[in-house]
Amino acid sequence: MTGTNGQTNSSIDKRDFDANRPLLRNIDPEPEDEDGPTRSETRSERQWTSRPTSRRSRISFSDGGHQGSDDGLFSDVVEGIVERDRRKMQKELVRVCSFAWGVVSCLGAGSITAFSLYGHLMLTRLRYSQLQVNAVSIAAEISMYLLVPLFGYLCDRYSPSPLSLFSGFVFGLGYLLAAFTYKSGPHTEDSGSGWPFWVMLVAFILIGMGTSCMYLAAVATCAKNFGRGKHKGIMLVIPIAAFGLSGMWQSQVGTYLLYERQADGTRGDVDVFRYFLFLAILLFVIGIIGTFGLRIVDEEEGKYIDETVDELERSGLLEDSEFFRPRSEVRDAVEYGTFSSTADEEQAATLSDEERDERRREKEREEEERRKKNWLLNHETRVFLQDQTMWWLAAGFFLVTGPGESYINNLGTIIPTLTPLSYARNASPPAGLPSTHVTTVALTSTLARLATGSLSDFFAPPATHLFPGGARHRPSSFLSDTPSRPSFSRMIFLLPSALLLSIGYLILASPLPLKEPSIFHLSTALVGLGYGAAFSLTPIIISVVWGVENFATNWGIVAMMPALGAALWGVIYSSAYQNALDDGAGSGVPDGQCHGWRCYGYWAVGCTASVWAALVVWAAAWRKWKRNGVVV
Repeated sequence: MTGTNGQTNSSIDKRDFDANRPLLRNIDPEPEDEDGPTRSETRSERQWTSRPTSRRSRISFSDGGHQGSDDGLFSDVVEGIVERDRRKMQKELVRVCSFAWGVVSCLGAGSITAFSLYGHLMLTRLRYSQLQVNAVSIAAEISMYLLVPLFGYLCDRYSPSPLSLFSGFVFGLGYLLAAFTYKSGPHTEDSGSGWPFWVMLVAFILIGMGTSCMYLAAVATCAKNFGRGKHKGIMLVIPIAAFGLSGMWQSQVGTYLLYERQADGTRGDVDVFRYFLFLAILLFVIGIIGTFGLRIVDEEEGKYIDETVDELERSGLLEDSEFFRPRSEVRDAVEYGTFSSTADEEQAATLSDEERDERRREKEREEEERRKKNWLLNHETRVFLQDQTMWWLAAGFFLVTGPGESYINNLGTIIPTLTPLSYARNASPPAGLPSTHVTTVALTSTLARLATGSLSDFFAPPATHLFPGGARHRPSSFLSDTPSRPSFSRMIFLLPSALLLSIGYLILASPLPLKEPSIFHLSTALVGLGYGAAFSLTPIIISVVWGVENFATNWGIVAMMPALGAALWGVIYSSAYQNALDDGAGSGVPDGQCHGWRCYGYWAVGCTASVWAALVVWAAAWRKWKRNGVVV
C-alpha cells in the first residue's frame, strides 16, 4: 500500500485480512517463475523468502516494482489461503461421503442375520435335517468370523477398497449359487434331482466371507476417519447399528414383496429363489461402489502413523528399536537401491544434480514411511496379543455372542416348538412369525447399539490412560476439554446389557413360553438388546484402549469369537433338538418338527449360564484396567 507521501507503507492493517487465518502458515504457492520458490523448498524457506524484509528491497524494482511486489505477495497469500481451504473442504467431503457409503454398506452387509426367514424352509422344502440346517448357518458364521483377522490385516495395510471389491464378487456368487441350489429341490439318493447339500455349504461360506469383508471395510473406514474425534463412539456405532438393521429391512422385503402366492391368492412364505437373486444383485452393486466410495482421509500422508510414532518415541518405547536406525543408514540403503537397473542408470545420467538429489530424497521419504507404517502396525499387534485383558475381553465376547448367534439362526425352528398340537396348521403361529422376530431382533439390537454408543460417548471420561505395554499417552488435545458432567466407564453399559441378555434366555428356559407363547416376543427383545450392546461396545472399547491405528486387525482378532461360539451352541441346539425328536417329541406334528420344552430347554439353560460366566470375565478385565489406570 502507498502512504500519503508517496512511499510504500510496510504495515498491513488488521482489517485487510481475516485475523483467524495466519498469512504465512501452511501456504504452498505455485512458483511465479524460474527464480521463485519451488515445491522442493521447505516450508520455512518459503515463509522466509515470501516475507518482505525491508522497504529498500521492495522499491528496488524498476517500473514501479514496489507496487508489483505488494500485489505479488497479496496474490500469493490469497492463493495459498484459497488452496488450503479447498483442500480442507475436499478432505471433509471425502470423509462425509465415505461415512455415508459405509452406512449403506452395513445396511446391506448383514443379510445373514435374516437366516431365520428361510432356515425352516430348508428343513421342509429341501428335506434337510436340523443338523444340516445348522451346518449351513455355522458354515456362514465360521467363514464370516474366522477370516476377519486376515481381512483386517489386509484392510489396515492396503485400505478398505480391495475388501469392498472382493465382497461384491463373493456375495454375488454366493447368493446366486444358493438360489439355484434351492430351486433345484431336495437331493435324494433315489431321484438325485436336486443339487448336493455341499453346494449349499459352499454358497454360504462365500456369503459369510462377503459379510465379513463388506462390514469390516465400512467400519474400519468410519473408525479411522473419526476415531480421534470427540464423537468417535457414535460415528462408529452408526454403521454397526446399520448392520443390525439390514436383517430387518431385508426380511420385510422378502415377506411382503418377494413372497409365494398360495392357491387362494393369499401371501405365503418368502420366495427364497427370488429373494436370493435380489440379494446377489444388491450386494454386488454395493461392493463395487464401495471400491471407490470408501476412502480414509490422511492415510496417504501417514498423519495418524506419524502421531502414534511420536507418542511412542516420547514414551521411550522406541529406544534401541530396529526401526530407528541412524538416518545415514536409511539414506545409504536408499542410495544403494535408487539406480539399480541399467535403465535407471541411463535415466539418472540425464538428470541434473538437483534433480538427482530430489529423487533420492523422495525415495528416502517413501522408504521411511513404508518401514514406519509396517513397524508400527506389527508393534501394535504384538502389544494387543500380549495383553491379558484382551483375552478376557475376547472370552466374554465369545460367551455372549455364541448363544446370541445361535438364537438368531434358530428362531424359525424354535417357534414351531411353542405351537400347541391342537393349533390349526395354516394359522399364524401364536409365538409369532419368523420375520416378526427377525425384525424385533434388528430393531432392539439397533436401539441398543445407538443408545450405548451415544451415551457412552457422552458420559465416558477422556481416554488419558497409559496404553498397555508402556507409557503411551493420548495427544494433548484430548486433555483440553474436561467435562463438568458426571462420567463413568463404558463397562457400566456393557455389564447390565449382558444381564438383560441372560434374562431373555432365562425366560425361554422357563415353562412360561409353552403356557403363553406370545411371551417369546419379550425373550427375543431382551436377546436383541444384549446382543446389540455387546457388538456396539466391544469394538468401541478396543478402539479406546488400544487405539485406531491397528483397529481392523485388533477388532478382527476379537471378532473370531462369535464363529467359535456359534459353532458350539449351534451344535448343542441341533443335538438337543434331534434327540428330542428321536424320543417322540415330534409325534403328531406335521413335517416331523419337534415340539415341547425338551427341543430347546437344555440349550436355553446353557445359554443363560454362558452369559453369566461372561459377566464374571468382563468384571475381571474391568478391575485390571482400573488397577492399571486404563480409562474405558
